[in-house]
Amino acid sequence: MSLTRRTFALSATSLIAMAAASGRALAENDSPILGLIEGTDEFATASDAYIFGYPLVTMEMTRRIITNVAAPEGTRGPMGSLIRVRSYPDASYRDITAPNADTLYTTAFFDVGDEPWVLDQPDMGDRFFLLPMLSGWTDVFQVPGSRTTGGAAKTFLITGPGWSGTVPDGMTELKAPTAMVWLLGRIYCTGTPEDYEAVHKLQDAFKLQPLSTWGSDYTPPAGKVDASIDMKTPTRDQVNAMSAADYFTLLAELMKRNPPAAADAPALEVFAGMGLVPGQPFDPTAVSSVIDDKLPKVSYGRIMAHFIDSDGDMTRENGWSFTTKAGTYGTNYIQRALITAIGLGANRPQDAIYPTSLKPNKIESYSGENKYTLVFPKGQLPPVKGFWSLTMYDENMFFVANPINRYSMSVRTNPTYGADGSLTIYIQKDSPGKDLEANWLPAPEGKFHLMLRLYWPDENTPSIIDGSWKIPPVEKV
Repeated sequence: MSLTRRTFALSATSLIAMAAASGRALAENDSPILGLIEGTDEFATASDAYIFGYPLVTMEMTRRIITNVAAPEGTRGPMGSLIRVRSYPDASYRDITAPNADTLYTTAFFDVGDEPWVLDQPDMGDRFFLLPMLSGWTDVFQVPGSRTTGGAAKTFLITGPGWSGTVPDGMTELKAPTAMVWLLGRIYCTGTPEDYEAVHKLQDAFKLQPLSTWGSDYTPPAGKVDASIDMKTPTRDQVNAMSAADYFTLLAELMKRNPPAAADAPALEVFAGMGLVPGQPFDPTAVSSVIDDKLPKVSYGRIMAHFIDSDGDMTRENGWSFTTKAGTYGTNYIQRALITAIGLGANRPQDAIYPTSLKPNKIESYSGENKYTLVFPKGQLPPVKGFWSLTMYDENMFFVANPINRYSMSVRTNPTYGADGSLTIYIQKDSPGKDLEANWLPAPEGKFHLMLRLYWPDENTPSIIDGSWKIPPVEKV
């Protein structure tokens, strides 16, 4: 059976090799091959099942943390409550890696398993926005927004698996494949006081409520805070720290209301052999001690190894890495797990692509000790119908404090173009001089990373989606 385009079920030796490739190789005296001379097939199947379920388990742990508050605050809010992020973070922000300074979020977790929910979207005019909705498996099942539905006011009815009621007049049905839904709305904002005010009015005009309350003056109930939920440890670390028994027990429980897709049937037939069946409780005593202890580390190693050996799922060119295979995954379970691990909530490529550059060449990393330039020749700016930006991050993927409080560069920062029509961005620690400061992206003293965001990439040639447009390399001066 093939669970990806390559053979997904691997021998124990292959599992260890992939873990090593990801930089998470285990010491010889802690090797997962110990005790696996018997039961290699069992371990490989369990690892396949772990990778298969990684998105759903991660989404659930993310949901628990984000919704474990009494009322919306910052980037958190109770189930069914809209979270309206009001401003861009500054360099002191440390909650979520790779923050953006282009769009303000309007988000919510809600459950459509018992009844549909209604989302009212106000008239957005010509302002760029997108409202991706993710299933429990991280697939973007619908994306209302500028690209797909336009800016006119609309009312959406998000229905769950098996719902067969009547859609009220004036509503557009969006069918969710799982009970769990994560709305990750983004609205373009320049960051000026005037534009903040305009976007805040739009955010306040969004309404989310159960269908049974439609037509009434609905106020979301206060959330119930569970003191047992770890609100400090990053979600990924909490997932990776689970024993295999706890992991599969949770996965089986989640699949009751968040069913796998029909295309997953061949994989599920194999996983049934280890007792993992949608809708049925998992017996944790069926997990051997070796699998319980070694499986999470080895399986996560396989996930991260896919970033290096991606079978074409990742594109690398001119020092930049990105993927056009996100948002919808089909049966490419390893890619789905990788995007969950490194970019949970990723958009479809038609909505956004995020090329990242960690080093200017294969030898050295970016460093504030050096100076760099990124040059877009005339007529070769990133081809988008939305907008693009280039963001500076320190080595931990947070904004960099700087004297001009600039964290990203884009057309909206009003850069200066050369006499030949080209755009040169100066990437360095110190100002390149007043005459060039409009094109300066400040760097830290130490290592840093760059991220280019392309919202609504053009699908006509030239396009980053089909490879007919390529990102220029960052050059060391």
